[in-house]
Amino acid sequence: MQTTDLHAHIFPYDYYNDHPIDSVGLARTASLIAEIRAEMANSILLDNGDFLQGSVMGDYIAYDRGLKDGDLHPVIAAMNTLGYDAATLGNHEFNYGIPFLMAALGRSKFPFVSANALVKRGVDARKDKRLIPPYVLLDRHLRDAQGKTHPIRIGILGLLPPQIMTWDETLLSGKLYTRDMVETAEQLIPEMKEAGADIIVALAHTGIGEAQRRDGMENAAIPLARLRGLDALITGHTHQVFPSPQFAQTPEVDLSAGTIAGKPAVMAGPWGSHLGLIDLLLDRDGGTWKVVATRSEARPICLHGDLGGHIPLVKSDPRVLRTVQKSHDATLEYMRSPVGKTLRHLHSYFARVADCPSVQIVCQAQLSYVAEKLAGTPLAALPLLSAAAPFKAGGRTGPDNYTDIPAGLLFQRSVADLYSFPNTICALRLRGAEIAEWLERSAAAFNQIVPGVADQPLINAAFPSYNFDVIFGLTYEIDPSQPPRYDTVGALLDATARRVRNLCHQGQPIDPNAEFVVATNNYRASMQSAIAKSFTATAVFEGSMTIRTVIFNHIVGNGPLNLATKRNWRLITFPDTSYAYECSPRAIPHATEVNGLTLEPLAASSGGFITFRISG
Repeated sequence: MQTTDLHAHIFPYDYYNDHPIDSVGLARTASLIAEIRAEMANSILLDNGDFLQGSVMGDYIAYDRGLKDGDLHPVIAAMNTLGYDAATLGNHEFNYGIPFLMAALGRSKFPFVSANALVKRGVDARKDKRLIPPYVLLDRHLRDAQGKTHPIRIGILGLLPPQIMTWDETLLSGKLYTRDMVETAEQLIPEMKEAGADIIVALAHTGIGEAQRRDGMENAAIPLARLRGLDALITGHTHQVFPSPQFAQTPEVDLSAGTIAGKPAVMAGPWGSHLGLIDLLLDRDGGTWKVVATRSEARPICLHGDLGGHIPLVKSDPRVLRTVQKSHDATLEYMRSPVGKTLRHLHSYFARVADCPSVQIVCQAQLSYVAEKLAGTPLAALPLLSAAAPFKAGGRTGPDNYTDIPAGLLFQRSVADLYSFPNTICALRLRGAEIAEWLERSAAAFNQIVPGVADQPLINAAFPSYNFDVIFGLTYEIDPSQPPRYDTVGALLDATARRVRNLCHQGQPIDPNAEFVVATNNYRASMQSAIAKSFTATAVFEGSMTIRTVIFNHIVGNGPLNLATKRNWRLITFPDTSYAYECSPRAIPHATEVNGLTLEPLAASSGGFITFRISG
C-alpha cells in the first residue's frame, strides 16, 4: 500500500476556504488502508515522500508553532497511528531546512530511507555518507493459502530527485549533496541482495517521464523500472495517478497490467486522494522467493461530480482525526485571524489566460518590499519589476485547486491562499534580453494553435502553473500560433521561435541591454539557469522573510484593497478561431470579468473540470 505527496493533508479540510471537503486527507485514505488490511493477510504500508509541507497546517507547524524538543509532528503522529512500515523523503521535506526535518523524523515509529540525500559523496553510491539510511530490510512472515507462515526479507530503497540542490539551494548548499537516482539504485540493489533481501521495492519520489536514461533525471521512473533485481516500483512527485488513461501513450507502459518496463508500479496521486496498491503473487522455490504475477491499482477516496463537487467513497478514520485534532484546531484558530479587507473578489480561475488580480497583488507586495529595501542604494536607479506565478490554477491537483477569496474580510488563510509556498523574497539583476527569455519560458505553457480552427486545447498539461511567471511592470503579448521557443522543462527547442510580442517598459520597446531589477522568490533565484540557459542573473537582494509575510504586511499597510487589474499581458486571438480551456465549474459566474476575451462555458470534462471556449 502506498501514499504519496500528502503535503500535510491529514484532515479532509480546505483551510483556505474554511470548510470540510471529501477529496483530500490521510484520514480518508486511512479507511482504505483498513479495508485492505481486512482483505489481505499480507501487507505493508509505505509513504513515498512530500509529507511535511504543502498545507496550511504544515506551514503553521513550521513557522508559527514550531517543533520544540520532543514535539511530535502531527503528520508523523498520524503515520505512527496507521502503522507505516517505511517511508522515504521527497523534495519538499527540505523546504523548512534540515534541522526541522530531522526534528520531525525523530519521533517516528517506522524507518525513513533515502539513498541519494548525502552529507558526503563517495567514489560511488556504496561509499556515500547519507543523511539517513539508504534502505531498510523488513523481516516479515507471510501467510500462505493454507495458513502456513514463511519468513521473507523485503528491501525498501528510498530515492529522491537530485534537483533538491537547486530548489532549496539557500538551505542546502554546503550541507547536502545528491547523486543520480538510477545510478544510486543500480549500485545499491546488488548490495541489498547481498544483505539477504528476497524482494526489493524502490520507494522513489519521482514521476513517469522520459524513457531515455540521462544523468540527474527528475522523473526517472522508466529507467528505474528497467533495473535488474527490482521487483516493484512506487512513484510520485508529479501528483498524477498510475495506472490511469493519462499514461496510455507513454513508452514501456502497460496500463492493463499496471506495469512500467514490465515491473509493477503505482502512483497514488496527491493529498491522500488515492491509495496506491501493488499486489505481488509470490512463489517460494526452496529458499528463494520469486514474483509470478502482479496487479496494480490506484483506489480513490472520492469520485468527481460532473459539475463540480465530490462523491465520497469512504469516511474518515476517527483514530487519525483524534491524533491530529489539537493541531487542526490550532491551525484553524490561527488561519481565522483577520488581517484586512478586500473590496473585490480575488480568484485565479483565469490566471493562465489573462491578467489576474490574485497574481498582481503578489507582484505588488514583492515590488513594494524590494523597493523599500533598495532605497538609497545605486540599484534604486534601475527600473524595478516583479515576477509571480499562479500557484493554484487547476492542473493535476484538480478543479478545487484555485484561489477564491470573496470580497470582504481577509484572514490569515486568505494570505496562504494567495501564496501557498514557503518561499522567501529576493531580487535579481537582469538585462532586457534575459527578461524576454524568461517570458518565452513562461509562454511554453501554451499548445501551438492553428488560426481558423475551433476549440483547440490551449494549455499544455505538462506545463505546471507555478512556472507560468508573469512579469509585472511590463506590457507584452503572447502569440500561441507560433512554435514554442522552450519545452516544458526549459530546454531550448527552436532558437528562431518567438511567442512574446510587443514587449515594452513604460510604453517603449524593451532594450535588450537595459538593466532591470526583478523582485521574485528564492526558488526562482536558484532556478535562474533552468529558466533560460543563457542567464547571467545576479541576486542583488536575498531576504529571510517569506513572501507570505510580505503579502501580509502589504495588506495590513494598505487599508482595504481595491485592486483594479492593471494591463500587464494579453493572449493573442485570431478571427474564426477559438481555444478550449479547462477550468473549475465555479469559474462560470466570473467568465464575463476577463477583459479582451470572450469565455463561453461548454461541457463538463474529465476530473470534475469544465471546458470554456475562448475567443477574441
